[in-house]
Amino acid sequence: MITFPNAKINLGLNIVEKRADGYHNLETIFYPIHLQDALEVTRREKDDTPYTLHVKGTALEGAPEDNLVVKAYELLKKDHEMPPIDIHLFKHIPTGAGLGGGSSDCAFMIKLLNEKFRLNLSLEEMEGYAARLGADCAFFIRNQPVFATGIGNIFEPIRLSLSGCYLVLVKPDIFVSTREAFAHITPHKPEVSLKEIVRQPVEIWKDSMKNDFEDSVFLQHPEIAAIKDELYDLGAVFASMSGSGSSVYGIFRQPIENVDEKFGDCFCRQRELD
Repeated sequence: MITFPNAKINLGLNIVEKRADGYHNLETIFYPIHLQDALEVTRREKDDTPYTLHVKGTALEGAPEDNLVVKAYELLKKDHEMPPIDIHLFKHIPTGAGLGGGSSDCAFMIKLLNEKFRLNLSLEEMEGYAARLGADCAFFIRNQPVFATGIGNIFEPIRLSLSGCYLVLVKPDIFVSTREAFAHITPHKPEVSLKEIVRQPVEIWKDSMKNDFEDSVFLQHPEIAAIKDELYDLGAVFASMSGSGSSVYGIFRQPIENVDEKFGDCFCRQRELD
């Protein structure tokens, strides 16, 4: 059985306050996009090991047991009978990009195992498992636009469609650490909630919707800021970093011809939005 975990972008991201446990409360909007990995699970012919993990595409660091798709399998296996499996993961979503690729792989693994082995888990039960593996993993169970709060783990469905718009996503070969991203952050509560802003036309967002990580990241990596400026020069009605990673996206009313040629060696993709 095969499935195709998709990425997400953040529409705005406000760091609201620092928590007593050292984490930060935030508010953001998660919006799913058509940039996908591929994930396949088959039964192992041999039972000498519970699983094997085969990764192609973008190289991943770390041991197999640390991969979220393996952790999802191990977590469900504690509560449900499942045979040994072979896992094949093709990584197309850039890592460290603020696009939620690993979290999506995790959630889609849970959904795939539920269907393949007839575990009869409800959406709520699958969200519960996903939440135990990562703050935003549960978002990808329902995979619909949400207003997220807490540490990115409390979801409120919202009615939002960008159908008819085009997304240009650019990921330079730059790694942004979480420490870097938080280096110059001063938590604050926004004057206007993102829930109110997204009700306005997309053209209005430029003046009112902000990703708080941009101030810190752009200071450290002006190349990323230059990508955002270039997207506006190309005619984007809104452009922003996604999450705390190094990817930048622009929302356009019309597709851009030969857009991948405009950003050199960067990962660059254009997708129509739903």
